[in-house]
Amino acid sequence: MTQEERVGRAPVGEGTAGADASPAPVVVGMPDGAGAPAVTGHPAEGKARRQRSAPTIYDVAQAAGVAPSTVSRTFSRPGRVNSETADRIRKVAAELGYRTNPMARALSTTHTNLLALVVPDITNPVYFEIINGVQDEAAEAGYTVLLVDSRESDRRERESLDRALPIVEGIVLGTSRMSDASIRMIAKQKPMVALNRAVREIPSVVPDNPRGVRRALEHLGELGHDPVTYLAGPEASWADGMRWRGLREASLELAVHVRRLGPLAPTVAGGVAGAKAWIQAPTTGVIAYNDLVAIGFIRYVTSHGYRVPEDVSVVGYDNIFAADLVTPPLTTVATPRRALGAAAVRNLIAQIKGAHPRGGPPVVVPVKLVERQSTGPAPHQRAVGHHPAASVLPGR
Repeated sequence: MTQEERVGRAPVGEGTAGADASPAPVVVGMPDGAGAPAVTGHPAEGKARRQRSAPTIYDVAQAAGVAPSTVSRTFSRPGRVNSETADRIRKVAAELGYRTNPMARALSTTHTNLLALVVPDITNPVYFEIINGVQDEAAEAGYTVLLVDSRESDRRERESLDRALPIVEGIVLGTSRMSDASIRMIAKQKPMVALNRAVREIPSVVPDNPRGVRRALEHLGELGHDPVTYLAGPEASWADGMRWRGLREASLELAVHVRRLGPLAPTVAGGVAGAKAWIQAPTTGVIAYNDLVAIGFIRYVTSHGYRVPEDVSVVGYDNIFAADLVTPPLTTVATPRRALGAAAVRNLIAQIKGAHPRGGPPVVVPVKLVERQSTGPAPHQRAVGHHPAASVLPGR
């Protein structure tokens, strides 16, 4: 019997090699016989290789003197097999080195205990604690996490999810770049929770963005900074839209003018690009979309003669691990990212177990301002640094 015949006949959920055996590769889309490697060497070598191949369900059935279906039930539904027969089958399987395939069996019952976590950039430190929170909560509940990095691409995000959907039981979307319509379409296929984004009809967990940027603007306003520049994030970022909206509302209430520069990549390089635009019309206060943008901004302006915070005060967002390692240590809005991830998983597992998805207002977690040395009193009646001050662009 050929390997293809064995694969074609084996019941779902059965048959992998022992720990020291290597599974044969599966070639998809090849005509019969095409692309198969030629077997070379002495015939005895081929026989030895066949003898070392993984035992199958049929090998166990033959050695135990039972039908293959009985072997299958022994490992998948042991209550339906006579205890003496089941013990004999398990003993034979152990002697042959036969092991069941938990994943294949799970696929046959739709229970894989796998969750997908999608993040736009795995190298961005803001996601480290989110990933840890998701993994810890999932492991506590007996689930494993499949991590997907969309690299800030809505197309890549959708394609990756299309491939993951058949094998996962639920999805945590971390700062998705897809459209609301695309997110809702996927949510019709598997339970889902959105992080850092509110989507109508989809359970969501978000930080209190309006409160976060208001605290940042209050802090700079109390130090005498007016106007203030906002270094914006990616154009497709829901969080960026919420922060800019929150800043505009806070500016009216606090009587502090704000302007927006961007969109910018949420990276150090994005901060450098923002700094180059800021230099054309400097302000004494700056609020960045995230800490990486703030760090890139500080790096560039200090290399061009500006002092932080003597000439320009900078506030970041997220409080990543590097925020207090840069010079000067960065004032930033801290978000409880590990708690965000854990809350998303608890919500998701509740859905998987039958709870009705909560599609109303998102769950909002609190944020706080962490004051460090990148902010200080505004310079009065003089140009910023050694550069002449330019007119301030209106916020948009």
